[in-house]
Amino acid sequence: MVLPNQLTVLRIILTPVFLFLFISDEPLLKQLSLAVFIVAAVTDWYDGWLARKFNYITNWGKFMDPLADKILTSTAFFAFVFLGVLQLWMVVVIVFRDFMVTFLRLYADTKGESMSTSYMAKWKTFIQMAFIYYLLAVDTLQTVGWIYRGNESVFRMLMNPELIYICMLVITILTIYTGVAYLFTNRKLFLRFFPNEK
Repeated sequence: MVLPNQLTVLRIILTPVFLFLFISDEPLLKQLSLAVFIVAAVTDWYDGWLARKFNYITNWGKFMDPLADKILTSTAFFAFVFLGVLQLWMVVVIVFRDFMVTFLRLYADTKGESMSTSYMAKWKTFIQMAFIYYLLAVDTLQTVGWIYRGNESVFRMLMNPELIYICMLVITILTIYTGVAYLFTNRKLFLRFFPNEK
């Protein structure tokens, strides 16, 4: 197995490790979860760079790499649902859209077609990841005593439920919009894939 694919496997393995650490009541374990998530996210960038630079491109990698990304980010979102930080319905909408687009893109690839992606969709992904990092960082830093003590009001403001709700609502709306736009932009391609049978 080529190195980029090994990194993809590592990212999948690190996902449940991250989840176990993050939902733990032990401050040290929760702090470690942030490091694990960062390492997992870095493997995504690094395996893509390796694959392009050394042409380590395989069918397995093309299928599993984007899937591993969605598994990692979806796990982080659902972890915050478990902790009562995020609304379940918003996370379900986001995860459904992201997996749907991922599988459609993979299906198109098996047909030798490429799907066009808008800049808005790329921004959506960036904003999603930035929000996850924000939540992870703030939630984790609250468990570091010397940082939290004396800054309780700052952390309450950063994790204000109304603020989190509004941010997540904006991300959800953006996710829905880019999903619909994605289907509309590639509609002719989808019609070729799924012709009407009479």
